[in-house]
Amino acid sequence: MAIRESAVLLIDDNDSRRHELHSVLEFIDVPKVWASGCQGWEHMVGQVDLPLQAVMLGECSSPELLIELVQALKKKDPVVPILLLRECQELGFYPDAVVRDAIGYLEHPIKYKQMINGLQQAQIYRENCENKPTGRGNSPELFRSLVGNSRSIRQVRKLIEQVAVSDANVLILGESGTGKEVVARNLHYYSSRRSKPFVPINCGAIPADLLESELFGHEKGAFTGAISARQGRFELAEGGTLFLDEIGDMSLHMQVKLLRVLQERTFERVGSNKSIASNVRIVAATHHDLEREILDGRFREDLYYRLNVFPIEMPPLRERVEDIPLLVSELITRLEHDGRGSVRLAQGAMMALCRYSWPGNVRELANLVERLVIMYPTSVVDYKELPAKFQGLSAELLTDRTMHGSPDSSDMPAPVTMTMLYEPSTDGMPRLPAEGLDLKEYLANLERHFIQQALDEADGIVAHAANRLRLRRTTLVEKMRKYGMQRTEEMM
Repeated sequence: MAIRESAVLLIDDNDSRRHELHSVLEFIDVPKVWASGCQGWEHMVGQVDLPLQAVMLGECSSPELLIELVQALKKKDPVVPILLLRECQELGFYPDAVVRDAIGYLEHPIKYKQMINGLQQAQIYRENCENKPTGRGNSPELFRSLVGNSRSIRQVRKLIEQVAVSDANVLILGESGTGKEVVARNLHYYSSRRSKPFVPINCGAIPADLLESELFGHEKGAFTGAISARQGRFELAEGGTLFLDEIGDMSLHMQVKLLRVLQERTFERVGSNKSIASNVRIVAATHHDLEREILDGRFREDLYYRLNVFPIEMPPLRERVEDIPLLVSELITRLEHDGRGSVRLAQGAMMALCRYSWPGNVRELANLVERLVIMYPTSVVDYKELPAKFQGLSAELLTDRTMHGSPDSSDMPAPVTMTMLYEPSTDGMPRLPAEGLDLKEYLANLERHFIQQALDEADGIVAHAANRLRLRRTTLVEKMRKYGMQRTEEMM
């Protein structure tokens, strides 16, 4: 795990435990550790370098001092991650105000793996806070699924920013569960129509004979069961944004009627001949390949070009695996905010999630996190606690293990992405293949792969890539020269 090049502040009145924690932090190469008793916190806080990787709070003779410490740190660094010791919580050393600001607990005696997991959680928390868009009254639901720092998600955010201020029709493409409605809500939120309604409708979930009434409304007696007049989605969205989800499932008959509305900006309720002017922005979405649907005669080409003024493609989760830790942290934070429980993932479990192919995308990830919160409330979930498919185990292999005992971990399948280049053992850690490997070549390939990924994500800017890799710029330049990799920032 790459730990950002900053420091950890350790406050504990228990001298032996403070020295023990200090030793563990130094052992895992934390660049700088500041340690002090509770009485000396003011002097210590004045010396530390910000931002901090984490603040670890132990025993304190005065709860008021702890509150003052946390308030002072939050004033300097509002998103500073605070970790508490479980035994100190059980002994009642922490006031409620401090517990509310903490992101997690460490068990004592501290072990190497647990410390790594704690610092990883602190890093994910900080990056999640720093990567959240800022500005006009952000809703925690609004940016769901757009959390992340991968190149593809940064490109989606850029496209949203470019087109939101216009009234151009937008077509959002992507697999089911990638967050297409989230993009639509962001487009509405950042547009001049923000104060008007955002009205979604799933065109694939409504029978074809009822969709016309849902979109355009109907008059009393227009058909059997129409006992009163009713507004349609176009009227409800007047002045705002109408989101047509799964537009690829709309019948050809309805496609003709929709095209007319887009062209003339007027429509009639079912059972009426009175035209109603429409001022709505259309944002459509589909998981279908509409160009293929046009060739197959299932989608109108003229409607496609009306909708596809500005396309935005949401990447599948398997193509943005580096965002998974941030997404997991965001999902857990939302569940905690709703009072539905909490859970933490160990490094091995997180690595396993990064190897999984995610056919259900972010929706599947959200379902998994909610399931883990229910099954392991307030616990740290490791690799072996994950459902079998996330460990890479088939149902047949799981049954075989149950009946005949656990076989050698060579039964584990190969990874499905380049993010992890080794097979996992049963605890999620690297395992030497049965045929052996050339370690020097393996590590060189791994290093070259991550350097290239960092350069791609930084648009070729070496200084930014070096920051992503927690390297000095000059060190990265030497490594690039070693592998014959071109420096593109000087050519821009």
